Amino acid sequence: MALAQAIMTSLLDADLSGSELARDFEKSMGFFWQASHQQIYQELRKLAEKGWLNKREVNQSGKPNKIVYGLTLAGREALADWVFGPTKVQPTKDELLLKLYNLTENNVEHLVGEISRRREEVMQRLYLYEAIRRRHYDAPEELPVRHKGVFLALQSGIHQGEQFLTWCDEALALLATVEKAPS
Repeated sequence: MALAQAIMTSLLDADLSGSELARDFEKSMGFFWQASHQQIYQELRKLAEKGWLNKREVNQSGKPNKIVYGLTLAGREALADWVFGPTKVQPTKDELLLKLYNLTENNVEHLVGEISRRREEVMQRLYLYEAIRRRHYDAPEELPVRHKGVFLALQSGIHQGEQFLTWCDEALALLATVEKAPS
């Protein structure tokens, strides 16, 4: 998935400033697609140059004016074309899995700690996902079509998190059987 399409998707429902887009991005697509504020602003400039976004200056009382971006018709068409294109599967890059290839009696305790910390992070994310699901997607069959897609993406995150917790529990149980090397 390209950052351009993630940004254009974020602008489907409303025009946003770069800072509003970055904030909203972190609360939704940021769960599965990471981008820095700098990357977002660079991509906004490129999309505007392509004619896929318009931008307008909005006066603000007591603050500097802000630039608000919105999808153009050409941007909506480009996004629709992208949706109909093939989906690329991104390979997993996870340092923890690479570290497990280096498991020894000397580092097992450290790696158990790493798995435990990751498990806690995933549990916190799942708690947030479930809160979002209960608050906004309690009756998915009644949602407008596009929001059904957002619900499905959220459900994917929930299922992946639950699967990862299961893996963590299995890994911790197995590593509990490894004897530490004598000091």
